[in-house]
Amino acid sequence: MKKQPPAGGSPGVVYQVRLPVSKRTVDLVAGLIRRRRKQLGTRWRKAAPGTQAIVVLAVLRHDQRLADMAGGNAVSAATVRRWVLEVLDLLAAKAPRLDRALKKIARSGGAVVLLDGTLVRTRRRTGAANRKNYSGKHKAHGLLFLALTDEKGNLIWISSARPGRASEITAARHDHITAHLREAGLGALADLGSSAWTTTPTTIP
Repeated sequence: MKKQPPAGGSPGVVYQVRLPVSKRTVDLVAGLIRRRRKQLGTRWRKAAPGTQAIVVLAVLRHDQRLADMAGGNAVSAATVRRWVLEVLDLLAAKAPRLDRALKKIARSGGAVVLLDGTLVRTRRRTGAANRKNYSGKHKAHGLLFLALTDEKGNLIWISSARPGRASEITAARHDHITAHLREAGLGALADLGSSAWTTTPTTIP
């Protein structure tokens, strides 16, 4: 998230930008915010749940500067940052646990899952923080995620973010994916880079 202040001498002009997300996504995020406020007993906030949802999605989708989003919505940059972190926590809490996701596939009669890693590219950071996010494999900076899908390609689980320099094998071992697959009685379809650690009943590189 960008923290730079707005340009000096800015006239404070506000413009509109299309946010390429579905109404379903906005409603989902707004619903999470609304339920969270109810749990906390919050009586009043500066912005309605729907407004907060749109601001957060704009920051995440367009990487809008916090100060710019704040100025256009009559709140502080610190408030926008708090909104973003709050929504990230709410979304993370909804993510399925790996063991439960695999057992659900097994109960539905599935035999294998598809495993793949992906690097979500990010901007280069300065100093020592830059090196850990650099992927030698992709020759780019980013964060590494592992994803599992069912046989039809439907996403069933995604890992937490890890520095781009991490290998897929290291990330998989950290999440104990092999042990969870064995416990669920499932195999995994993966690329050749994963065959060194995947020892499930039906592993096809």
